[in-house]
Parts: sequence; structure tokens; C-alpha cells
Amino acid sequence: MVLYRIKDFDPDYRNHFDGNDIKDLDLYSGDDKIGSVNDALVDEDGKFRYLVISTGAWIFGKKVLLPIGRAQIDYNAHRVYAPGLTKEQVEQLPEFTDEMKIDYNDEERVRGVYRSGDYSATGAGLGTAAGTTTTDASMMGSTATAMGSSPLESSAALEAEGTAYTGSSMGATPATYDRDSYRYDMDRDLYNMDQHDDRIRLYEERLIANKRRMKAGEVTVGKHIETETARVDVPLEKERVVVERVTPTNTSAVPGEAAFHEGEVARMEVYEETPDIQKEAFVREEVRVKKVVDQDIVNSEEEIRREELDVNTQGRPIVDDDTARRRV
Repeated sequence: MVLYRIKDFDPDYRNHFDGNDIKDLDLYSGDDKIGSVNDALVDEDGKFRYLVISTGAWIFGKKVLLPIGRAQIDYNAHRVYAPGLTKEQVEQLPEFTDEMKIDYNDEERVRGVYRSGDYSATGAGLGTAAGTTTTDASMMGSTATAMGSSPLESSAALEAEGTAYTGSSMGATPATYDRDSYRYDMDRDLYNMDQHDDRIRLYEERLIANKRRMKAGEVTVGKHIETETARVDVPLEKERVVVERVTPTNTSAVPGEAAFHEGEVARMEVYEETPDIQKEAFVREEVRVKKVVDQDIVNSEEEIRREELDVNTQGRPIVDDDTARRRV
């Protein structure tokens, strides 16, 4: 099986991808950027088989091959995702050089790494269609253990014997192939680009109204003392003695000494009022402090988008479209 660099196979390959280029896309494993894509390898029919990835500083700039079935390409984000790819796998993979000519043995070494361990199509989150053939990593691992060798050595040994182990969702079954009889569809999880959901998801935006409580201000209620001068008028009474000389109405008197008495005194007490002003405290008024909640409605308008399905047909195919009935 001969592999070609995509530019060598078709110098105008970008025209087939609306001007997009697989080269120089950022490579991610989960949320972590681990390198970039340097090139792509295609077979004699022009089908993608591998991406040449550079792991950058992740593993000292090592270039390795990533089967196209283990890649998720997002041109809009300028990213390629390699779900589940680990440093241990990259360290086991043979290094790819620009002068390297990939042959069957090199591909078997690459396939052996991706077949072994826990990195399967299901484990990577890509899924496997029912009835398709995937590699049974446990069978490969048990064979390597029995032979007392590494997975790479065991794959070479199995190649020499012309035997490989492939599995399906129903269990592992032995399969025999060699350099001449091997086909890429024997490892559909590694090379099949059609492992996708056949559903088109229509997205719609909606407004979600939330409230956030924030401090608008602060009111402090206290009391202080103010001083003023108060005036009060107090009417006071004061007694005084008035001595008047008046003409007697009866001028007759008894002759003799009886009318004369020395030391006769008339006493009269005199009173007066003095002011008695005191201060007293009393409750002038009471102030009650409380909070009340006023409600207000704020209206907000935003443009929201909704995706609708466009069904374009050519000729006269029979299309059973129930999307219009669902919207009713």
C-alpha cells in the first residue's frame, strides 16, 4: 500500500475543501493543546489515512502518525482533536521524518500502538457502529504477554505469522491477513471517516432571565443632640404693706387714760413668689425603621436565532419529511 503526501497527490487539494487546509491546524487532546498538524497522508485512491502530527514541546517536537479515524477536525476553530491520545502512546509510536517512506511494516507498528492499551474507539468517545470490525486490544495484549515481548514486537511477530486479532461489539474473533491481503476496512475505527452521527442537530437560541442581587446603597438611622435656648414667662406675685392714713369715721373717745395704750403693734406677714424652673425629659415621638420591597419589571429585547432544516432535492426522490408537522 503506497501512501502519498496530500500535496504530492493533488497540488490543488485545497480546492476540494473550500480553501481549507488541514496543515498547520492546532492539535488538541481534550482542552490541552499538544501540538499541530504538519501534513496528511492519502492512499492511491486519495482517501485520508493518517495525519502527520507534531507534538511540539509536549514530547520534544516528535512527529508521529495519527490515523484519520482518531481525529476530529474543526475547521471553524482551526483545531484537530485527538481524544484520548496520551504521552505514553506518542512515545511508543515510531518517529516520522520527512524523508521516510511508509511501508506496510511501519503501518503495522503504528496500528499496534493504537490497537493496544485502553485507547479504543469507544474509549476515545468516537463510538463504533454495530457490526463493524475493531481491534481487540485485550487479545493483542494477552498475546504479547504470552510471548514475553512488547506490543510492537508482538505485532511484528504476528505479521510474520500472518495472523492478527480483530474484534467486534460481539467479541473477539481471529482474522488472518498479510501484506497482500490487508485492507484498511479491517481497522474501521482507525481509518473510517464515516463514524459520525447521521443526525443533524438544529440549534435554537433562547433568552434566560436571571437576577443578581447587588448592594444599591446604605441608610444609617441614628440620633444626635441639638441645643437651643428656651424661654418661659412665669407670673410672680409679691405682697407689700400699704399704710394709709384715713379720716376716722367715729371721732368720739372715752376720756381718760383708757384710750391710750403704749406698745400696741399690728403685725402682717408679707409673702412673695419666686420662680422655680426645672427641666424634665419626655418622649416627643417614636421612629420605627423597617424595609419594604418595591417590585419593578424590566423589559429586555434581544434577537435570537433558530436553525431550520433545508432539504434540497434533485430529480424526484421520495422524501418523507415530518419536520413541518413537528413545528405545528
